Amino acid sequence: MPIYKAASSRASSSSLQDDDSSPSETTARRQSHTTAQADRTRSSRAQRQLASSMAGNGKAAAAGVVVPEIKYTKLFINGEFVDAVSGKTFETRDPRTGDVLAHVAEAGKADVDLAVKAARDAFEHGKWPRMSGYERGRIMNKLADLVDQHTEELAALDGADAGKLLLLGKIIDVPGATQMLRYYAGAADKIHGDVLRVSGKYQGYTLKEPIGVVGVIIPWNFPTMMFFLKVSPALAAGCTVVVKPAEQTPLSALYYAHLAKLAGVPDGVINVVPGFGHTAGAAITSHMDVDSVAFTGSTEIGRLIMESAARSNLKTVSLELGGKSPLIVFDDADVDMAVNLSRLAIFFNKGEVCVAGSRVYVQEGIYDEFVKKAVEAAQSWKVGDPFDVTTNMGPQVRS
Repeated sequence: MPIYKAASSRASSSSLQDDDSSPSETTARRQSHTTAQADRTRSSRAQRQLASSMAGNGKAAAAGVVVPEIKYTKLFINGEFVDAVSGKTFETRDPRTGDVLAHVAEAGKADVDLAVKAARDAFEHGKWPRMSGYERGRIMNKLADLVDQHTEELAALDGADAGKLLLLGKIIDVPGATQMLRYYAGAADKIHGDVLRVSGKYQGYTLKEPIGVVGVIIPWNFPTMMFFLKVSPALAAGCTVVVKPAEQTPLSALYYAHLAKLAGVPDGVINVVPGFGHTAGAAITSHMDVDSVAFTGSTEIGRLIMESAARSNLKTVSLELGGKSPLIVFDDADVDMAVNLSRLAIFFNKGEVCVAGSRVYVQEGIYDEFVKKAVEAAQSWKVGDPFDVTTNMGPQVRS
């Protein structure tokens, strides 16, 4: 996390922007970062409150490494767990130890074709798009209930697969996922068109329809939240989905497919195809029968996805890509608070966040003091087993 010295004179925030950032972009980043800081502060408070109650539940035993039970490792296509057509598997490893957690079925183009066909059949001939919005919402709420009931297992899966703090998964990731599900469940019966008075006796109207088959490609930093951030609105609208989780963290997505079936989501509506970007991911983005792609990941891959979408069937694309978020500290700030917030900004979720506070601009009057305290704060941050409640930060998924 670079720390830059800024001139002593009171500069406007716009004068401290990067050359490629507009004032509105910087304001938006600051607002987003302020919200994130509040969330992180709540997370830290909750961690302190829950630490004593968790200490005796066996999850954070000092001796040995906790490995959750892994139940689902096959592709999920048309309501069934199946092997890859090729029979290939790939290893998903525990970032704590480097040990293999599981061998997961590796989807290739043939598997993506099967998943897209299942999704297309479910969209064109199945009942999901033809249900009332109320009924779709009811099933989505049931899925949210099931996710809530399996919070322990799901947080543990992401802890082992992504190195994510167990407590973070339990108080932020899984509850955040169910909140998204419930929000879009409530929106499912409120998707309405408009009637417009054009002129004279003529009226126009708009009719909103589900777009069709949606390809979803999610990253490894928030496997649970990203799954539901993208799947939930698609389900509410009546779309069907083909999800490719990150190859580093495929396990929780497969568990969610299982829970979706239990909740009553019809076969073919949700399909999960773990695999690699250059094979399974590329097959989704270039597929002529996929109508839209939603992706979160690097800017480089985002460009490739836009190109692939344009070259195939001009499918719509929604992208959430990387960022480089600055923090600005003026000399009238509370230095201790600023240091603590900057530490949280860069180390929250191991820094594996698209809005991580990866640069700090400090006014020169407090620069030396800030740097000294920032070094001390970083040195006191404990990196360790995410199942240990005394750990501040788990291992990196990618280094």
